[in-house]
Amino acid sequence: MKLLSVVLLLLPLSICLARVVNDFTQSCPQFFANPNDVVSPPTGFTGDRFKRICQTLNDQAEFATLYDTENRIPVYSAYRFTGLMKCKRTDKWYIEPQLENGTLGPNMDTESAVRNIVNQAENADYAGSRLHKGHLAPVFHATSQSCSDATFTLTNAAPQNPSFNSGKWKVTERAMANSLKNYCLNKNWSAFVVTGVVPGNNKMNNRVRIPSHFWTAFCCLDNNNIPIHSGAYIGENSNDFAPYRKSVLDVETELTQLYGEHFRNIIPFKFQLFDGKCYTETERAQKRKKSGCETKKRRKL
Repeated sequence: MKLLSVVLLLLPLSICLARVVNDFTQSCPQFFANPNDVVSPPTGFTGDRFKRICQTLNDQAEFATLYDTENRIPVYSAYRFTGLMKCKRTDKWYIEPQLENGTLGPNMDTESAVRNIVNQAENADYAGSRLHKGHLAPVFHATSQSCSDATFTLTNAAPQNPSFNSGKWKVTERAMANSLKNYCLNKNWSAFVVTGVVPGNNKMNNRVRIPSHFWTAFCCLDNNNIPIHSGAYIGENSNDFAPYRKSVLDVETELTQLYGEHFRNIIPFKFQLFDGKCYTETERAQKRKKSGCETKKRRKL
């Protein structure tokens, strides 16, 4: 086991208590893949509207979320997958107090704890919409009952087509879990997942952006933190088409285009799921070939 992996396991709990943080790699790195010992959150999003949250319940950090305070939906949630625990679902939904007031405590809390909710979704936004509060870090993948309860925060949810949530997306979550169990966990390797959404054109309750797409990706590392197995799924937020399995590189390319269209007047955009560090050998060869072609084009010019 590499030294960094040991360090991550030994991180004092106090480091992880700050909820809204400046740097995932310093505050809750344990939820992100660390290929070749480099903690690697997704890259591409900059600006004050995007807030990094170490999702904390009862003084325990459970997963991480990058949250868009203008669209009032998460960009992505990241977590380590350790197996299926069959946790019970709760009906208690939380919010992130520090998105409204940075002096409030580190734990997620109910809406009643905050006087005025401006920068995030609230339960009333979903009332009468017929849309589900679609988990990014899902209950199905939770590592413990506490982690399962923590996934019920509105900063980990986005408006989701109910048929898609209960149908094809549920099948996708199960397919990913089976893949990680068979090709990663059964070999005592580490599995990391990041799941996100792409903002669509419409809003719910004139406040919360409805995603056009949901996506999820995984990175499997051996005991030396070498990337061994990876993949991704992406699907439209409807029940018309099933999400399909693709390579990390292919989904990055698609997401770069989709995000670029939405944020084209805000940020220059190139999106990488694991900071470009969890490609298969085939993907690395594709990138080398593409890089070589671009170099030749520049020389001709």
